[in-house]
Amino acid sequence: MRIDPKKILYLATIIEHGSLKSAAKALDMSQPALTTSMNRLEEELGMRVLERGPTGVVPTATGEVLYCHARLIRDEIGLAARALLSAQGGNPAIIRVGSLPSLASSVMPIALSRWRDIYRERELEVVEVPQIDLLTGLLRREFDFVFGFTECYDLENGLRQRVLFRDKLCVIARAGHPLASERNLQWEVLVTYPWVCPTARRSHVILDAALKKANVAPPEQMTVCGSVTLLKSLVVNGDHLAVLPAHAVRVDLDEGRLCRLDVSDSALDRNIAVFFREGYQLDEPSRELVSLVGSVGQELSNRERERAAIENNAPPENEVTKPEAANLLPAP
Repeated sequence: MRIDPKKILYLATIIEHGSLKSAAKALDMSQPALTTSMNRLEEELGMRVLERGPTGVVPTATGEVLYCHARLIRDEIGLAARALLSAQGGNPAIIRVGSLPSLASSVMPIALSRWRDIYRERELEVVEVPQIDLLTGLLRREFDFVFGFTECYDLENGLRQRVLFRDKLCVIARAGHPLASERNLQWEVLVTYPWVCPTARRSHVILDAALKKANVAPPEQMTVCGSVTLLKSLVVNGDHLAVLPAHAVRVDLDEGRLCRLDVSDSALDRNIAVFFREGYQLDEPSRELVSLVGSVGQELSNRERERAAIENNAPPENEVTKPEAANLLPAP
């Protein structure tokens, strides 16, 4: 079976526009020519891909299958165009950035707002996905750079990183949770409750490290999701526990929907870094965005440390943000 990629891309445009007329206009071609192209595609496949009716066109089951692949083809063409532009020394019109969901609810909105005050016309696209998807997407050139924590899942080859700030996570629960009033909680008790983790396809690195250090088995009930909003809803509406940076749940803590459990463990610290592909050069707007994410992250993290010190009647910890690892990028 021979499939013409151009016809598949035409099919995708038709499905997205809902009519041959609108799709032909978007493709800058005549409607009869587009109709002929689809007729030939169906003849080549020996299957119908579109159902035509008085209100427009809809894909058949075969058309839906082809549409999924057409989107992947189109994405790859876009990535190839960006890669060629970069190889020629040019900067793509759109800056594409990836971010952890836990940063997208706090650090990123503030940093982006400050960045927009400086760069009003530059196009920017921000996608929030779990760590493993950030790194694989960066290697596939789906992103120009990404913000995540310093865990590479053995994907270091071809990537560079620079630490921006140190984040301290906390164990959160709903207000009135059975453990809310308990002091100096241990992991042996915490794992007896259901947990929810804001990751996908991989286990929660921070939680795994803490449990391994304490020689405690993982929770029997674990829900994994890629949305911080869903995670918080599960915690608020049940006995689930979760690990998140305090700045990501500050509003919920202040308004009494969530509480921070009394858990002290150095394994709950993590470094947040910006990741680049080997040899990638940031333009001025990108460098400014990286700088702002770092400064906002430091501000929020320091603020949470000060809050914790006041609550515990202890001096705040000193923030350490200078990169020390040999493979870290120099400051842009």
